[in-house]
Amino acid sequence: MSLSMAARPMAPRAAFGQIVRNEARLAWRQPAGLIVGIGISVGLLVIFGEVSVFQQSSARLGGLSAFDVYIPILIAFAIAIIAFTYLPGPLVSYREQGILRRLSTTPVPASWVLAAQLVVQACLMLISVLVLLIVSIVFFGVNTPKSPGGLILAVVLSIAALARTPGAARGIMAAVLYPLLFFSGLYYPVQLLPGVLQDISHYTPLGAAVQAIQISMNVGFPPVTPLLVLVAYALVFGFVAKRFFRWE
Repeated sequence: MSLSMAARPMAPRAAFGQIVRNEARLAWRQPAGLIVGIGISVGLLVIFGEVSVFQQSSARLGGLSAFDVYIPILIAFAIAIIAFTYLPGPLVSYREQGILRRLSTTPVPASWVLAAQLVVQACLMLISVLVLLIVSIVFFGVNTPKSPGGLILAVVLSIAALARTPGAARGIMAAVLYPLLFFSGLYYPVQLLPGVLQDISHYTPLGAAVQAIQISMNVGFPPVTPLLVLVAYALVFGFVAKRFFRWE
């Protein structure tokens, strides 16, 4: 039986750093998340960049080209793929192998296990975002972001919101992921959806992420609404993931 939180002695703070380092080494040995997150999104970026019609501006897309529209979508896609396909894997594996049960008898709190996973996966997400931006700017001539500060804030909040989603919805990841991808505009640009679907998109985590990133890249600092939506998802899913975390 695991120790109760009241009886559990405090773990030294250095232990958290060791947990993060251990998780980073495991991620390096099994780089599936990085390969999938970068490989698929960069592959789609190159395909879209080589299609001439994607480079043509369209009034229906607010004067942007389809390629410009899809860069923020692919950034959000890369973050979501890592969050939904790679992040839950280690925790599920640890639970099945009894590692979490053994950890429950140590001073390590559950929040540290979750936080260490989030730190490592956030780093993978940032690498994916940087690769996408560098490739789009260097090889396809995309303009540098209009608001670098706004872009950084939008990406950080997107990672905070999306990285915590699987922990709160682990059992229904597939059911959640594909509708979120639809509302991000991956299958069909949000600008071309009916008004009611556009409104729904703006209040989903991926839709809000794309909106904030797209405005940061093409217009200026993003409006407060998509940023608050991302903050809300980060807080709610973070609470749910921690509240319902189980060692076994």
